[in-house]
Amino acid sequence: MLKKRIIPCLDVKDGRVVKGINFVNLTDVGDPVDSARAYYEAGCDELVFLDITATHEERDTTVDMVRRVADQVFIPFTVGGGIRTSDDMNKMLKAGADKVAVNSSALANPQLIRECAEKFGSQCVVAAVDARKEADGTWHVYVAGGRKDTGRDLIDWVKEAVSLGAGEILLTSMDKDGTKSGFDLDMLNAAASVVDVPIIASGGAGSSDHIIEVFQKTSATGALAASIFHYGEVAIVDTKKAMANAGIEVRL
Repeated sequence: MLKKRIIPCLDVKDGRVVKGINFVNLTDVGDPVDSARAYYEAGCDELVFLDITATHEERDTTVDMVRRVADQVFIPFTVGGGIRTSDDMNKMLKAGADKVAVNSSALANPQLIRECAEKFGSQCVVAAVDARKEADGTWHVYVAGGRKDTGRDLIDWVKEAVSLGAGEILLTSMDKDGTKSGFDLDMLNAAASVVDVPIIASGGAGSSDHIIEVFQKTSATGALAASIFHYGEVAIVDTKKAMANAGIEVRL
């Protein structure tokens, strides 16, 4: 059985790590390279960097930051934000990223997923999906840092993304983002029921119990969190011990 992964997320804006609630009210929480090294030393399994304003402001993710992170950490890390072409992905992979996440650009041009998967392999292509529950009970996919409703149904989109070659889904519940109220189990299970690639659960982690719960009640293979790790509320090593005690396969 695959070991479950603890994945700190570093949202980057203007070269700094930031954190907000429901995608707004951002506060500065540190330098991305220093943060990455600290998380690596604390025992995380992977890292995710998302340049949360790259698409909105139409600028590229900082290749220099990726290069500096790759010099400091020796675990897989994913970079996303402002990836519009396979050349953009190539730059990130050459700079040292293991995987690259596509979001807004893939929705605008789904063939980007196919092109990147064919050039670099599906294992490098992460479909990052931000979704919010609508009044009718379905989930819609949002883009541009959660600013714009695409009208696309979440379930339809994850199926299409995987069929085009995405090797992993990073699924963020916008309703849960930053609330520390637990992961959106219903949304995760709905998505997992239609795809057969690993899913990283994102949005809502407030405690070790929430991380244990998402692994016990969904088939997510990774749990992504930001606030609880950034502010030292939860230690990765303690979370992993609690997971192991709960019978969850984890790398200690």
